[in-house]
Amino acid sequence: MTMKQGTNEINSRDHVAGNIEAPLVLVEYGDYECPHCRWAHPIVKHLQQRFGEELAFVFRNFPLPRIHPHAFSVAVAAEAAAVQDKFWEMHDIVLENQKALESGDIYVLAGNIGLDLSRWKMDMQRLDLADKVEMDFEKGLRLGVHWTPTFFVNGIRYERRLDEELLIQFVEEQRASARA
Repeated sequence: MTMKQGTNEINSRDHVAGNIEAPLVLVEYGDYECPHCRWAHPIVKHLQQRFGEELAFVFRNFPLPRIHPHAFSVAVAAEAAAVQDKFWEMHDIVLENQKALESGDIYVLAGNIGLDLSRWKMDMQRLDLADKVEMDFEKGLRLGVHWTPTFFVNGIRYERRLDEELLIQFVEEQRASARA
């Protein structure tokens, strides 16, 4: 399934929270070790609550390993959790416990969300999951992403500072445009 949203395509490899048919699609390119992504996490949660079924949220990996040494491995860990249908649980727990990203810490977090840990550890070695992280990153680069978090709403890049009210205003503007 592919849905065109401006310069973004949502496909079956994307992680989508919410209604895939929603008129609003919020895409975040994020890095699990980025403090700004941690700060944005509750803002995104609030947007999901506020807009409900009108909003689909997509998270794409954009690890910046030069400044965040755990970012790539944690992104693969989240992809490995997705194999057990626990991507969003891992996504949330990692962002909420960002100061604990060593491999042993991630193992504990994976256990806390109920993953089959032996299967998860094996899945962490899968090349297709590392490739998924790389493909997300490359797609972000093609869209001009250079930092995290970077947001798009219906394919339109959010260019303002990271502020909850400004992001809500931007989503509202895109909703009005979609209705017009």
